[in-house]
Amino acid sequence: MSIVIVKVKVMPDSPEANLADIKKTAQHSLEKEGAKSIHIEEQNIAFGLKAAIISFAFPESKGTDIIESLLSNIAHVSSVTIEDYRRAFG
Repeated sequence: MSIVIVKVKVMPDSPEANLADIKKTAQHSLEKEGAKSIHIEEQNIAFGLKAAIISFAFPESKGTDIIESLLSNIAHVSSVTIEDYRRAFG
């Protein structure tokens, strides 16, 4: 089974959205689907809006549709963008 490294940008729907709740829910949802080594950081966008940048290892066989679906269904998430997707070696 191949493993991929995925980097996703999760945009909240407003600056008032609780980014901590979004990050916590995202981490929990991804772990349930088999994601490992999850790292989350915040990126300033504009006017107080911050995005969550989530990097993790994921089974390649599951594809990206499940990632986008999981994260898009979190409350107060406006958009989900796969920023980077590459096969892990080693």
